[in-house]
Amino acid sequence: MIAGFVFVMMLVVEYINILTSGSWRNRLASSSWGQYLFAAALGVLPGCLGAFAAVAMYSHRVISFGALVAAMIATSGDESFVMLAMYPGWGVVVFAALFILGIAAGALIDMVIRKRDLGESLGCKGLEIHEEHRCSCFPRGEILKQWKECSPARGVLAIVLAAIIIAILLGQIGPPEWNWIKQTLLIASAVALFIVATVHDHFLEEHLWEHIAKKHMPNIFLWTLGVLTLLYVLTEHFSFDLGDLAGRGMFLLLVIACLVGLIPQSGPHMVFVTLFASGKIPGSILLASSIVQDGHGMLPLLA
Repeated sequence: MIAGFVFVMMLVVEYINILTSGSWRNRLASSSWGQYLFAAALGVLPGCLGAFAAVAMYSHRVISFGALVAAMIATSGDESFVMLAMYPGWGVVVFAALFILGIAAGALIDMVIRKRDLGESLGCKGLEIHEEHRCSCFPRGEILKQWKECSPARGVLAIVLAAIIIAILLGQIGPPEWNWIKQTLLIASAVALFIVATVHDHFLEEHLWEHIAKKHMPNIFLWTLGVLTLLYVLTEHFSFDLGDLAGRGMFLLLVIACLVGLIPQSGPHMVFVTLFASGKIPGSILLASSIVQDGHGMLPLLA
């Protein structure tokens, strides 16, 4: 699900860039504070989808490293839903604090490292726009012809996206209940299938196939699979009760909360969400854990 959604987000970002000739990217990049606000707003959305979108934009240098930090600080992963369900009032307070802290931290990070181009280490040249007639998003009169002479890239991408849509409808991908997360996955995948079915051969070959499918997706899939497998093995063989540590000293619990928050998965942070609900820890521990916690949003960034 993670790899599929990141793939769809990257595809949509690339499509919008070509469709608008890069104007939206230039406007976003021209305003640092606009980037921080936008990235923090993505991060504060419940769940990991906003964080995935921020990673997709950072990997193409649409937003700065500081803006990415703002998104990661603002996000709390899937635990956001639990906080809203158990204590909505305090949940909103935590989200507001994370939003403000994310913007401040993002601005500070960019101020400190502004002379360094961290994008160089990504091995990605960013979003590119080639000749207008070659980078056509919707070549009228040629779509049917392109399908009659369907390239392997178009066929493979269309089959993969169709399989993702079917898997979502059958409940094999996404949450078991039909909620907004599943609706978002379905809509985004349908949009991606439309893009693959209608874009010009050059755009599909150069931007979607060579750049996203072949360059980014293998790393994202393998890293996600590897980390989740490692976490499964660790949680199956090692366990301890963090609730017992609350009586031994809040500073120790604070350090543990931050260390647990580094785990790139939604789930471990749930311990502190429930401890706060039962009154065993103060809001400062919950906030610190929420700041460090990124849910699954960090997985595609590791790739």
